[in-house]
Amino acid sequence: MTIASIRPYGGTPKDTEDKFHGNRILYVGWDSHLMFYAPSRFCIPPSMAFADFVAGPLAQAFGDHPQWAQIDWTKANWLRSNQPFSPDGAKSLHDNGLGHKEVLRLQTPDLQGIGGCAI
Repeated sequence: MTIASIRPYGGTPKDTEDKFHGNRILYVGWDSHLMFYAPSRFCIPPSMAFADFVAGPLAQAFGDHPQWAQIDWTKANWLRSNQPFSPDGAKSLHDNGLGHKEVLRLQTPDLQGIGGCAI
């Protein structure tokens, strides 16, 4: 069923980048690891190197999963807005082209959750 608005949307977003004191919001989900049922949200300085983001905030968020330590990062795949993404670990989040409220998905083909059941 098609829906038509009767008037234009007039709201002003309240979570624009200027409200985060120089940081950016980044959402990251780990596919097939449903111990984390939704993407995690991070408030990160855009100058942080991608490798530091993975080793720090991401490891803190996902490190409780028993498979986190088993990730073979040479086989890991990243999606950015559902498109393949190849981040350079030495470059900053900004230099990797990651903007405010960007969505990333981590895929680990050899790891499919606890007992292979996507959990």
